[in-house]
Amino acid sequence: MTSATPPFTSSSLHLPHTPKFTYISTPFRALTRHPCPPSTIRMCSRVSSQPERNPGPRKTHKRSTSSPSSEAEDLVKLIMRNFSDKQPLVNTLDKYVKFVRTDHCFLLFEELGKTEKWLQCLEVFRWMQKQRWYIADNGVYSKLISVMGKKGQTRMAMWLFSEMRNSGCRPDTSVYNSLITAHLHSRDKSKALAKSLGYFEKMKSMERCKPSIVTYNILLRAFAQARNVDQVNTLFKDLEESIVTPDIFTFNGVMDAYGKNGMIKEMEFVLAKMKSNQIKPDTITFNSLIDAYGKKQEFEKMEQVFTSLLRSKEKPTLPTFNSMITNYGKARLREKGDLVFKRMTEMGYKPSFVTYECLITMYGYCDRVSRAREVFDEMVDSENEKKISTLNAMLDAYCMNGLPMEADALFDNARSSRMFRVDSSTYKLLYKAYTKADMKELLGKLVVCMDKDGIIPNKRFFLDALGAIGSFRDGKKSTNRKDGSRQKAATETAKS
Repeated sequence: MTSATPPFTSSSLHLPHTPKFTYISTPFRALTRHPCPPSTIRMCSRVSSQPERNPGPRKTHKRSTSSPSSEAEDLVKLIMRNFSDKQPLVNTLDKYVKFVRTDHCFLLFEELGKTEKWLQCLEVFRWMQKQRWYIADNGVYSKLISVMGKKGQTRMAMWLFSEMRNSGCRPDTSVYNSLITAHLHSRDKSKALAKSLGYFEKMKSMERCKPSIVTYNILLRAFAQARNVDQVNTLFKDLEESIVTPDIFTFNGVMDAYGKNGMIKEMEFVLAKMKSNQIKPDTITFNSLIDAYGKKQEFEKMEQVFTSLLRSKEKPTLPTFNSMITNYGKARLREKGDLVFKRMTEMGYKPSFVTYECLITMYGYCDRVSRAREVFDEMVDSENEKKISTLNAMLDAYCMNGLPMEADALFDNARSSRMFRVDSSTYKLLYKAYTKADMKELLGKLVVCMDKDGIIPNKRFFLDALGAIGSFRDGKKSTNRKDGSRQKAATETAKS
């Protein structure tokens, strides 16, 4: 779906319309911005910077670079290293009881939330409640609800919400925001969205819980991801009538969600709305547009946005170039992808491992497997950290080009050299590829390797594999039907 005049032209971005993809070699420095608003919880105290009393000659000595935040992080890392199944976390906390305070517990919640040991967060919370310095606080409950939500533990988040009220704390906007986010992480999205709207309406009726711009941003992005355009428009109208002012994150979140869903017309409408609110696009805005147009293979618009980005005050980032390389590759426009990479290096950007993976993927789509292998070997020979995603990209390039034996040889080499830490993602990729190729011998060998590496496939693993088998069989049946109809037509022609 395309519109005659896209809203990102010179009138909207205050830049001249230049659809041609020109290449220059002016060095720029990458500028990155954080996609999320800063946390409302401050865990680090400021370090005083008073002048020294002695105005004498300067002495050359090493200054202490430690700060309360770095000391807290060091202590949390020490605690994380020292607890295990044999040494419970509570025992480790008791060992450092003189030093651990609320700031350290917040950091522990974050670190434990990144692992499968999220249940330990509740142990830390119970330990906190027994300490003399503990004061029931909304911030603690808000953080825990957020961690439980990210792990899909909606019931646990609800229990913490009721526990907070029982402790005498009155919920505020940040707590309800965490609760809404927790529900949106659940699997039943329609039910989660209905629940979230219920909380939103309840918040509007409570003075200390009025929806903030963060609330609107969470809901707008969620409904855009669910392709519910009517509800997104309703929320935008509600936002305009409220005292809350939209920010750059409001529009970036919705545009990114629409773009990922391929809803170009809706994305452009939100971009026009952003312009009417006198909000200038930032790097994230440009990247979202470039990625969305690239995925839909609307390359003229993509190149126009890239040119506008270069002429604006914002600067491209590595994701800008990575997206363009990948999307050109999927369209088999290898030369254009190579030019993007060349221009990126000329502008002074250092490619990351993701950039090299994008190049491998591009060469895989463009039937240049040997070139993809050269890039992979360069990555392996470099001193950079080896990522399993890089191995997966090369294996995928082999498989999409009908080279399962080469993929198997590379996989064996990676396992024996222990250069890459092979995980379930690699096995899942190969299992699907070997199933589609009907390579029963390789499948059997792969299952044995999985058993040796302790990889236990889950339900999703087998569902994806069954899907691969189904698509393979459907393809085979359609081929047989075509061959049968051709044979029948040939027989009839011979008879006549």
